[in-house]
Amino acid sequence: MTDFSTFDLDGRSVRFHRSQASDPKAPGVVILHAWWGLNADVVGYADRLSSAGFHVIAPDLFDGAVASTVEEAERLVRRGDEAAEGISLAAIDHLAEQVDPGAGLGVLGFSFGAAYAIYTPSERPRLTASVAYYGTYTGPFLSRSTAPFLGHFAESDPYEPADGVRELEDGLRAAGRETTIHVYPGTGHWFAEPSQPAYRPEAADLAFERTVAFLGRHLRRGG
Repeated sequence: MTDFSTFDLDGRSVRFHRSQASDPKAPGVVILHAWWGLNADVVGYADRLSSAGFHVIAPDLFDGAVASTVEEAERLVRRGDEAAEGISLAAIDHLAEQVDPGAGLGVLGFSFGAAYAIYTPSERPRLTASVAYYGTYTGPFLSRSTAPFLGHFAESDPYEPADGVRELEDGLRAAGRETTIHVYPGTGHWFAEPSQPAYRPEAADLAFERTVAFLGRHLRRGG
């Protein structure tokens, strides 16, 4: 079942997309969108992931705004970056209350949202898996979580160059966290988002398959 709903955050109503698995005891995943906002790409990914057996919510970090150009997206980030962390954490708390108490909980982010997918496990121990698509974030906080990490990165990416990816990988491994990094040949930033010119379906499908397997290992009972 797919729908939109809201949760309360300090008196503010936050919209989110919800896509439920058929199994009521399925694990949960919070998806954090790229700087384009909560667009059709994110909704489609959430629905696809729920069909693979996960309860999914994708919060709207930009209060309904959606960008179609880089310039618009940059404005959304400047306006919404301060609130994004609180919304991300609140979405994780909300989903944790909705899924079965014994189910695992993970977080996944695209680009702008990837930074929060990397950061939030340090603040929410319930998170036992973290996935990032072409986004990095490093710091001492990495050692405050044991959640395994899966990263999908582009071969040619001015937004996330190889040095930054290596820094993230080194930080995660130094923190003792299980870390898997995939770099996809012939791709650029946003390669997994169908509305973008950089979209590469073969790489996107492979990344999705790897994500489902990774989340299955770390979120399902006995995984």
